[in-house]
Amino acid sequence: MSTSVISNYIHGKYQQQGNADLFDVIYPATGETLYLVEEASPALLEQAIVSACQGQAQWAAMTAVERARILQKAASMLRERNDELARIEVLDTGKPWQEAVEVDVQTGADAIEYFANLSQSMMGSQQPIGNDFFYTRHEPLGVCFGIGAWNYPLQIACWKSAAALAAGNAMIFKPSEETPRGACLLAEIFTAAGVPQGVFNVVHGDGKVGNYLTEHSEVAKVSLTGEVGTGKKVMAAAAGTLKQVTMELGGKSPLVVFEDADINEAVTGAMLANFYTQGEVCTNGTRVYVHESVYQQFMQQLLERTQRNIVVGDPMNPDTNLGALISAQHLARVLEYIKHGSDEGATLACGGAQLKPQNFEGGNFIEPTIFTDCTDDMKIVQEEIFGPVMSVLTFSDEDDVIKRANNTRYGLAAGIFTSDIRRAHRVIARLEAGICWINAWGNSPAEMPVGGYKESGIGRENGVETLKSYTQTKSIYVGMDTLEGPF
Repeated sequence: MSTSVISNYIHGKYQQQGNADLFDVIYPATGETLYLVEEASPALLEQAIVSACQGQAQWAAMTAVERARILQKAASMLRERNDELARIEVLDTGKPWQEAVEVDVQTGADAIEYFANLSQSMMGSQQPIGNDFFYTRHEPLGVCFGIGAWNYPLQIACWKSAAALAAGNAMIFKPSEETPRGACLLAEIFTAAGVPQGVFNVVHGDGKVGNYLTEHSEVAKVSLTGEVGTGKKVMAAAAGTLKQVTMELGGKSPLVVFEDADINEAVTGAMLANFYTQGEVCTNGTRVYVHESVYQQFMQQLLERTQRNIVVGDPMNPDTNLGALISAQHLARVLEYIKHGSDEGATLACGGAQLKPQNFEGGNFIEPTIFTDCTDDMKIVQEEIFGPVMSVLTFSDEDDVIKRANNTRYGLAAGIFTSDIRRAHRVIARLEAGICWINAWGNSPAEMPVGGYKESGIGRENGVETLKSYTQTKSIYVGMDTLEGPF
């Protein structure tokens, strides 16, 4: 593995620091060091702010059509380099190649292309008031700060920058310390496509770097993807200067299988909702409620397919469909939750142990894990595990399962499987979640807004409303009649 050093990307190029603190990035599948990264100093962060202010002024002065053409070129360049970028995502995250090559880069490019096209149709309004009138303009916020997560590093960087840049803003982006490389390559692509210097800067570091920029007076908005605890800290820090925030946080999402569901499809949905990206997806449906009349049929197929079809091992092998967890620390956390499940009385129906595939003994691999005989008050049912751990529960009554599904502080995602169209829409309308699926799971096109209810978040990523959230509305009153007053 290479031990090269990656620097911060500011004003169109990598900025090396003389005596920078370094941190290492580990390949989750082997435990080996991939490369080192320079942490941004306060002086470098100030340089990033100055650069972003300069770049944003130039970028905002362009027409929407000019910006759109540049962003469309960047989207095309991402697609052209799909396999190269996917390989880097696999090395940084440990996820399977078959996922990264089909999803991570392509969905990021889709978002940039979508917002580039959408930005050209963003219009204000005009309203007559007697002989006078007023009109509105949607203007960029200025410099925005994006904070990424480690499970979809390139995709998240694309999602956040797509709307921000399309609206005329600049963005300083801090990727996760565990997966920082994809954002740098996105910055290179933006520069090559013609995005002005400073419009997309990438800085590296931990919470200290994040807090510095969150509190900075020149930053107008903070957009975070991460866990709930981190989101609360960032939101509190942003409140000091009344910044706008978007928070895409965690979840403990319910997936409900009714008695009239297509069981084969429902099992597919449950496996996608628990084992895709080795369970490290915030929208995962880790509470699976199955109607008691089809429980045996569901479990028989679920266990059979889990044991037969899941391939754990080399993430670069196209046949692998369950990769390595992000770190040894996270592996230990997931194993601790599994122990809690057994201690609380749940039945370990499948998996539960660490794996050491041949030639990858140092990796963070774990068996796909399924618990049955679960109750709603168990820790494994209440708390986000962020690993391939499914909790299966049973129900008999529609009203009861809706109440149980909503009995959580989270509200990110939810899904149901049923062949009754009336039931489908009736139940979905009552589930307290921002992203819902009917007879599907996980699809998240750029056109669809995604975000959470309750402690799962504030604001949305993607969709029309996200573009507007990166603007501020200016109202202009025009006096056509002679102005009169009491003075």
